[in-house]
This record gives sequence, C-alpha cells and structure tokens, in this order.
Amino acid sequence: QEQLVESGGGLVQTGGSLRLSCAANGILFKNYNRAWFRQAGNKPREMVAKSFVSGGTTYADFVEGRFTITTDIGANIVYLEMTNLKPEDSARYYCNVWFPNYWGEGTQVIVSS
Repeated sequence: QEQLVESGGGLVQTGGSLRLSCAANGILFKNYNRAWFRQAGNKPREMVAKSFVSGGTTYADFVEGRFTITTDIGANIVYLEMTNLKPEDSARYYCNVWFPNYWGEGTQVIVSS
C-alpha cells in the first residue's frame, strides 16, 4: 500500500533551520513529481516547493531562497531543507507526489519568535 511518511518537524527559534524528510512505502520518488505543502491553522494548504521528474524545481514566493527541495533517489527520500525560519513558517508540512496523487499525514513545524 502506498504511503508517505514525513519527519523532522519540531520547535525552532527564529532564524534557525530544519530538515524535513519524506519517506515512502510503495512509491518510487524517481517516477513521480514531488512537492511539499504546508497548512497553518485554518488557512488553506499552500504549495511550498515542487520537484519535477524532468529535473526542475519551483518554489513559492514566500520561500525567498530559504528552502531547498531535494530527492535522494538511492535512499528514496525527499527532503525540504529550511533555513532562516520565521514565525510565519509555522505550519504542518505535508509531502505530496503526483500522479496519482498521494499525501502524507504531515509533520509540525513551530518557529518561536
């Protein structure tokens, strides 16, 4: 059964860094477009970063060069490296692949001011 499992979230101070990981069961990331989304409270879920099978990446404007999405094909893990974190980055971060569309359950990130 296909499954995505995120890890690496936690509490960090403003300006700090975190590396989120997304591991998979039944999914080979090399065959899928990959993305990280986030959702803060009752706000809509928003795209953070995407990585395409073709090799390209794209980021939300609010990333401003602070985050990097990478994929370790051999280990079959997708990472989101986050630096210079701000309180407004606090959210639950979700791993996503498509097509077909699969989501993990997320990992919580809290950035204290």
